[in-house]
Order: sequence, then structure tokens, then C-alpha cells
Amino acid sequence: MATARALSRGAIPAFTPRLLLRHRLFSPRRSITTQTQPNHPLKSLLKISPEVTDALVANKPVVALESTIYTHGALGNDLGLEAIVRSHGAVPAVCGILGGVPTVGLTPADVETMVREGAKKASRRDLAALSARGGILGEKGAQHAGTTIAGTMVLARLAGIRVFGTGGLGGVHRGGESSMDVSADLTELGRTRVAVISSGCKGFLDIPRTLEFLETQGALVSTFADGRSDRVDFPAFWARESGVPSPHAVRDEREAAAIILAQEQLGIESGMLFANPIPEEFAIPKKEMEAVIETAVREAEQKGFTGSANTPYVLGRIRELTQGRSAPANVALVRANVARAAKIAVELAKLMDGAPVTPTTTGISSSPATPGQANVETAIKPEPVNVLVAGSVALDLNCDYVVGGAPGSTKTVSPALHTSNPSSISQSVGGVGHNIALAAHRVSGEGKVRLCSMVGDDIAGSTILSTLQASGLDTSCIRQLGREHPSARTAQYVAVNDADKNLVMAMADMDIFSAHSFPAHWTAIVAASKPKWLVVDANWSETDIQTWLHAGAAHNARIAFEPVSVAKSRRLFAPIRKASSPSLPLNVYPHASVDLCTPNQYELLAMYEAARQHGYLEHDRPWFEVLDAFGIMRGARERFVDITSADIADAGIPVQSVNLLPYVPTIITKLGARGALLTTVLGRDDPRLRDPEHARFVVSRCMNDHPHVGGVYMRLFPAAESVQDVVSVNGIGDTFMGVLVAGLAMGDGSKMVYEGLIDVAQRAAVLTLRSKESVSPEVGRLKGDLGRAAEAFRT
Repeated sequence: MATARALSRGAIPAFTPRLLLRHRLFSPRRSITTQTQPNHPLKSLLKISPEVTDALVANKPVVALESTIYTHGALGNDLGLEAIVRSHGAVPAVCGILGGVPTVGLTPADVETMVREGAKKASRRDLAALSARGGILGEKGAQHAGTTIAGTMVLARLAGIRVFGTGGLGGVHRGGESSMDVSADLTELGRTRVAVISSGCKGFLDIPRTLEFLETQGALVSTFADGRSDRVDFPAFWARESGVPSPHAVRDEREAAAIILAQEQLGIESGMLFANPIPEEFAIPKKEMEAVIETAVREAEQKGFTGSANTPYVLGRIRELTQGRSAPANVALVRANVARAAKIAVELAKLMDGAPVTPTTTGISSSPATPGQANVETAIKPEPVNVLVAGSVALDLNCDYVVGGAPGSTKTVSPALHTSNPSSISQSVGGVGHNIALAAHRVSGEGKVRLCSMVGDDIAGSTILSTLQASGLDTSCIRQLGREHPSARTAQYVAVNDADKNLVMAMADMDIFSAHSFPAHWTAIVAASKPKWLVVDANWSETDIQTWLHAGAAHNARIAFEPVSVAKSRRLFAPIRKASSPSLPLNVYPHASVDLCTPNQYELLAMYEAARQHGYLEHDRPWFEVLDAFGIMRGARERFVDITSADIADAGIPVQSVNLLPYVPTIITKLGARGALLTTVLGRDDPRLRDPEHARFVVSRCMNDHPHVGGVYMRLFPAAESVQDVVSVNGIGDTFMGVLVAGLAMGDGSKMVYEGLIDVAQRAAVLTLRSKESVSPEVGRLKGDLGRAAEAFRT
């Protein structure tokens, strides 16, 4: 590590002390230990199986199933519930905690492991505690847990599953008015919008008080009439009637599906209980069952079986008193409930296909479409694309100051403060993510680029959606947050420019992206899109940025990060949650979490400072091993000056770029009129290491035995041209990124950046510089040039 250590002692003598303090390659020396490459990027805790994910994004019917029926039930593991769901045309999703990881879509092997190794029982209150060790800390041997009805409802809701088939619901125990023994299933129905299909609550519970409690919670309770036109009783589990009228009755599965969809469109967040009476051939007559239950409950009270011990004792005694008839009745009713749940899910999928609102994979509703307006959030297309852009879309207002407008002056080019100024104001659809996607779309062609973003249920949102549809950009992943999110305002950006079109001040309202998070939905979008390149802009929260990076890596996408602004660029290098941990939210080369970044010089500095402040540039991080392999030696500043300029080198831009390369192996710093600086890691087999034409740009070569690093390449590309007739500076950097990534995605999705691509991307930025729009319509003329540049570096 001699070379890197030499630099850490200040081996760039031409740097001034101030610049050394601000930009030196390393923090003060510490003891150096070898760390294995961490491969645990911060990720969403919820794991959804590929089959369930694919079903959700394609709007196929899905039925959630609990796992406690296997881990803590007395009915055995051969119930065939998954097969029942499939036989009716739906996809089963068994929910549980597997090794500390909340999982939707457990396999039979997973369930067998949980039963064999032992599992706890998990309700809502237990999910975070059980998930912390396995899901966040990554500890081996973390606990398995079967989820109860309440726990399964939570996981199903997070995954976007609307229908859940189970056996019997918990309820208010007899004497519950004194003991306060009330099942968590009931409160979950009051706050989690999932439709639960069960045979009512266990017959030995206090049914009237259970229904009263559910009414207080605002949960719908409806019983299948099955042809009955007179009074419909709420079922009593083993008996079809309880003697207590059901609050509502439902005719069939289609009506139940319509209720579920109506609940979602109205934005009502409470759950729904659809009671399904036990099949008649397995039912035990009401009077007989009442006598059995009275005996079992009385004996439990006399023997002191209370709390969690009460239900197991009562169920066992009922089995004895019914001479074993209750056991096959249990099996029959749960199978019937699951079959009915599958039929409801199928009908719901049919209704959703033709509904005025297309539901989302997270189960959170969109706003109803207004008459005559096209549906703006359709089911995610399970079709691969070249480029998926996850970022902002906003309504832009550009205010260009009119010369001579300031009071008492006819020559000023800048607007006056604290007063009204004459200006030319134009409105357009912008946002970093939108601009990148539109630029990529214009040079790629129909169906090759997809934008994932969010808008609110307001005039700005409607304007954006209609404009995007007119542009031909794929809007299937634009999520419109409805009335259930009253604070979700469509993003807006207001730019005040001087008479020379230079930005004086901007005001941005982008809170919708940092305040609303749907990680399961983001993951499902990446799974459905299977992009060659995923572009993530920094408008998302730090957590969502990590979600996008993890989802992209999981589906083998190359990832580009667009910093957006000085403040937001820091979000990539989020504070490390545990300072003593060797694990970081970002991986390093050759498995870096981000492949490409295009900051301007101020965003680059902000990213560098965030990485340094938050511990990413410490000697005991894997970062150091990669940096040491670069082989940067004494005289580096002279090489930097030779390749760039003294001003660029003294600003610390090359040093900052090299520091960040282990985390972002290709950085293109946008320098305005000075061009663009490419800094990239060369792999051991990179042809540029042996090409004489590229020799002067190879800053260093690997001097140790690192298996992947070949050296560092740095090249300054002059600006495509000097533009005098500037119309607007908005969107030029976004256009550059969009065209660049579109070129990289052509063919094999290579991450190698060559000069031909940068040249075309710069020319596209010039076209936008001369346009009133955030991405010039003329960008599409460069499609052929981009294709030829992409082909050139492939061959």
C-alpha cells in the first residue's frame, strides 16, 4: 500500500495547504485492517418471491395465506391450500418470517424449514423485533416466525395483496369486558386494508361483543348469503349460524370483489371481513356445538386456563367432546375459505382490468380518473426496457427577465429584488427524471425507455400526465397519489433567469418524492422492467435511493446516479447507521452499487465531502484496498494538470473524482464551457491500457495484485461548441445524461464510456441549450449518430 500511503502523507507538493486540507486523498492515518468486500447494501426489509412479484405487476389474482396454520396449527402440513389457490386461477403467497426476514411467498421448503427448526408466533407487535436481526443486522440463525392473522395482514398490505384466506378469526373472549382479552386480529382489521375471508371467529368467543368491537374499529363485516334471502347469521366457526345477525350480507364473490375495489377507490384504510359459513356437510349443529363450547369454556375457567393458554385448552377439549368431529371440520372450513378467497381474487382482477382506477402493486389506491381522462396509472408492464429512469417529474415555470425592466435603469440584465419585474414566463413539464427519460426516449425509440415517478391529485399532476402521454413517453409507472395522501403535491420548479438566460434563483417543491415511499412498488417496477440501465436521481429520500440501487443490482441492471443539486447529491453517501460496522450502504468496485455518475463540480465536491464526513473514506473500509490498487504515485498533480488544467486541478476535481471511484467507477464531471471530465476505473483487460492513442489519459496503472483493477483513466472532453444564442439552461445536464445512458444501453448494455458517446451527449445538450423546452425536440435527430457511436465502442 506504499503508493496510497505516500499520498496520504501529502505527496502532491504543488497543492496549497488549504487545498490539501480540503481535498487530500485520505483522512489522518489509522491502523489498517483487511476487510472482505461487504455485499449487503441497505435494502427493503420485505422479501417478495419472484412469482408473487410477477403476479402483482401483471395484475394477476393473488391470495395471502398465513404461516401459523403450519407452524402452530394442529391440522398438519398437508392441507393443500396452495394447490387450492392455484386450482382456482390465483397465485398463493404464504407470509411469514424466515430467518428474521419478513417474506411474502414462502415456498413449501421454507415452511418445512420453519416447522423443523422451530418458529415463534408473530403478530403486528412482533414484526420489527423479529426482523431486526435478520433483516437489518444480517445475523445468521435469526428466528423464524409464523405470522398470525394480524401479522399476515401487515405483510400482505405491504406487498400489495388485497385478499387473504384463513380459518377462524380471533375475537373478544368471554368476559373480555373485564379481562380486556381482545385479539389483535380485530384492531388490525380496523387499520389495515386487506379483505380477510374466514368462517367468522372461533365459536367459543363472545360473538356479539366481537362484532360490536369491529363496528367500533370501522371494519366491514359481511357474510356470504349463499342463496339465502331471509336473515343471514354471522357464522360460529363449526356451526353455520350463531344466532347473531350479520351486519351485512354479500351475494357472491363478484360482489365481494366490488366491495374491495370500492373500499380502495374511496381511500378507506380499514380492513374487511367476509365471513364464509362452513360447508354444510361438515357443520356441527348450533345447539350441539353450544353445549360443547359451554362445557369446554367452564372447565377452562375452573382449571385456571387463561390468557394464551385458554385457546389451546378449549380447542383440545372441544375436539374430545365432539369425538374428533371438530378436526375435519377445521380442515374443511379453512379449505373452503381459501377456495372462496381465490375466487374473489380472480373476480377482483377482472374488475381491476376494467376499473376506472388501475390499482398499484402496493395496494395503495390512486385517484379515480375524471370523465374523459385516460387512466394514468395502468398495471406495470412486464416488458423489458433499455432504460428505466426513477426520478422526479415536475411542472416547471421559467421566468426570463426582460432587459431594462428594473426601476431607474435601462441597462441592467438582472431582476431587481423586493419588487415586481417584467418577464417572459413559460410553463413546461420538467423534473430531472422526466428530462433524462425524455432525452433517452427521443434517441432510443418507442418502448425502450420507461419513467417511474409520482404526481399528486391536482391540476399540476393532470397537466403533467396529459403532456407525457402526448409525448409518447411510457407513463405506466407514473404513480398518482390520491386523496388518501392529502399532502402529496405535484412537484413544481420555478426558475428566475436574468436577461442572458442565466439562473438567478430557483424555488423547488419536491417533497412528494422524499415524503412518500413505496419500496415494494419500486422493486416490482424494476423486476417487471428488467432494464439494462437504471437511472436514479437524488430527489428520492436516502432510503428510497438505496431501495432503487438494491433493486437494480438484484436484476443485473447497470446503475447511473444523477446528483440533481449540491444538497441532494449528498444523499448517495448517507450517514452510516452504525459507525463501528464495516458494512456500508454502498459496495465498492468491481461490485459497486453505482456504475456511473454525472455531477457538476459543485455536486462532486458535496458528494466527496459527504463521503469523507460519513466515514466512507476511512482506511479500514474496502474503499482503501481499491484506491491503493490504483497505483497513483508522486507527481499526480502534474498528470492532472497535463490532462485538465491548473485551475481544474487546483479546484480538487481530479482528486475528488479519484477518491470516489471505488464507489462510482465512472464519473463524468460536467464543467460547463470547459467541457466534461471523464474519470473511470480501468479493468485489467481494458483495451485502453494497451492502446497508444489512450496512453496519455491513463493516469496510473495497478502496481499490486488486485484481481480487478487495471488503472485509472482521466480525459477532458472540450465543449462541443461555444453557444452564444442561449435560450434556456434548464435541462442541459439531464439531456446529457439521458442521451449518454441511451447510448450505453444500446446493444449489450455496456458500462464502458467512450469518446463518441460523450460527443453525441454534449451535442444533445447544446440543442437543449438553444431550446425553450427542458429537452429539445431536435435531440431525436442524433439517434443515428448515437447508434454509430455505440456500435463503434462495441466493436
